[in-house]
Amino acid sequence: MEPQLRHAVADGVATVVIDHQAKRNAMTADMWRALPPLLAALAADPGVRTLVLTGAGDTFCAGADISSLRAEPGRPQELAVRAEEALAAFPKPTLAAIRGYCVGGGCQLAAACDLRFADEGAAFAVTPAKLGIVYPASTTRRLVSLVGPSTAKYLLFSGESIDAARALRTGLVDEVLPAGELDARVKEFTRVLASRSLLTQAAAKEFAGPGEGREAHWAEQMRESGDTAEGVAAFLERRQPRFAWTPPRG
Repeated sequence: MEPQLRHAVADGVATVVIDHQAKRNAMTADMWRALPPLLAALAADPGVRTLVLTGAGDTFCAGADISSLRAEPGRPQELAVRAEEALAAFPKPTLAAIRGYCVGGGCQLAAACDLRFADEGAAFAVTPAKLGIVYPASTTRRLVSLVGPSTAKYLLFSGESIDAARALRTGLVDEVLPAGELDARVKEFTRVLASRSLLTQAAAKEFAGPGEGREAHWAEQMRESGDTAEGVAAFLERRQPRFAWTPPRG
């Protein structure tokens, strides 16, 4: 099977699958190139409330396909950063579901998601020092924001792998699940995310990111959306709310 990014949408959840199992789901240049437009299409789909990124089979992503580094020196890294930034900018909640290897560019993609759930057998490594690559400032700062300066330096300086338990302790992942339970937990949690206010999630995502959030903008969105009134009414009536706000286009 040709390396590809597969996707499907069901019950408000878009699932994007990295599929290059012959090379542990390593990303080719074409796969890096394909991710930003795919994300843009899913972001514009009003039926998508949240997004899951995962890998086919028993591996998340082993990074960039090294053969593409030789064919196009420097180019895959540029494409990887564009893909990473597109994922970080996705306007709805994103979750990386990780099993097996999450290495190099794969770890970049996982870090660019809002949340990361991992199987207990997952392994993580940030490997530019093994290839003489310098990660850009934005990528490095994103890693530091998750794990702190000391752990980020450990990972970047050494390229050594850490297990899921250590990834959880350092903040690289948010939950670690026993073998066989990852898919069920991701399905359960994304169902919760899809039922919540996208307005609240979008504003929180912006405020939690780098730079200053647009408080006046979000206050206006809250007033105009009707979501607050619907949330209060649903609470008092003991029913599930029907939130209507979606991100403005353009």
